[in-house]
Amino acid sequence: MGGLEARQVGFAYRGKAVVESVSLALRRGEWLALLGPNGAGKSTLLRLMAGLLQPQVGEVWLEGRRLEAYSSWERGQRIAFLAQMGLYPEDLTVEEVVYLGRTPHLGLLGRPGPADAEAVAWAMRATGVEAFRHRWLPTLSGGERQRVLLARALAARPSFLLLDEPTNHLDLHHQAEFLELLAGLKQQGMGILTVLHDPNLACWADRVAFLQAGRLWAWGRPEEVLTQELLQRAYGPQVRVCSLEGRPVVLLGR
Repeated sequence: MGGLEARQVGFAYRGKAVVESVSLALRRGEWLALLGPNGAGKSTLLRLMAGLLQPQVGEVWLEGRRLEAYSSWERGQRIAFLAQMGLYPEDLTVEEVVYLGRTPHLGLLGRPGPADAEAVAWAMRATGVEAFRHRWLPTLSGGERQRVLLARALAARPSFLLLDEPTNHLDLHHQAEFLELLAGLKQQGMGILTVLHDPNLACWADRVAFLQAGRLWAWGRPEEVLTQELLQRAYGPQVRVCSLEGRPVVLLGR
């Protein structure tokens, strides 16, 4: 099965390196969590792998081809990206926003057909927004809007889903539902890469990659990466790690 792979990529803003020589591979049917302190380069790496930024060093490959060899339409059919602070048009309903996710399959002038309607309906059911499909975006809470934007991304039926801090606006109940949704998408063969701040949420992932100062410090299974030694190096001595049912649990306090 093909994958999405960053090969020794590097990127700098105004001469300051933000990502340096990072190699990272995401396979279909896998959930990979990207962790690290603020300013570690997580969002930049995600945008490089989504094709929204061009690496200044190295390459990104998608299913055996360099990512730049794909047109924007082809890339949009295979990779869906959800930004941390997603913008949304205020004059559209929920359903109309989700239909925007089908744009890579339709082109600028294409009309949606039965397959598009089916994909949109599935995306709304999966994210729990179907009940308010006819509401206008400004009437929704922050958490509801986040789920609508996720539905828009899923409507493309992508092979790879890249999410930047997707749980930021969700309460604990919707965080749990969201994590279960990602687990289900993974079982359907989708490759998922999520930027997260909370290491306890990353424990749900198959693998964790830890970025610090633009470099990949560690990657592997959650219990291999989320160690007290590594987290104290990154965040300070107040971080403690214990185990609960075989999963690492990260605590704050002495």
